[in-house]
Amino acid sequence: MRLSLTAKSLAFALVFAVCAISQPSNATRRIPQFENADVSVWKSIVMPNTPLVMHTHEHPRVIVALSGGEMKIVREDGSSETEHWETGKAYWLTSAEGKTRHADVNAGTKPIEVMVIELKNAQ
Repeated sequence: MRLSLTAKSLAFALVFAVCAISQPSNATRRIPQFENADVSVWKSIVMPNTPLVMHTHEHPRVIVALSGGEMKIVREDGSSETEHWETGKAYWLTSAEGKTRHADVNAGTKPIEVMVIELKNAQ
């Protein structure tokens, strides 16, 4: 079967796009789930010893641990604390906590998976 030049170009572009957006299954990543004017929801998978980049949050969040573990929160000033997130439990994080630049580091040996629900209109 011979493909025309246009069909070949289209097929190449499709394969390139899929490869460009796919991430290895062993990478720390954030996967968007849902967003509207009130909430932003994403799933974060944090691999052991693979920290998230330094970041902040403008709004309060609910974290639901799908696969819990020990998450070390490292602040920009070098201070840190370790939180134990139990599988199946929900946790409240205030906007004040999120506004401090921090990186999350999985201090355990297994991936931590959390669903994050950010409340865009809450103070």
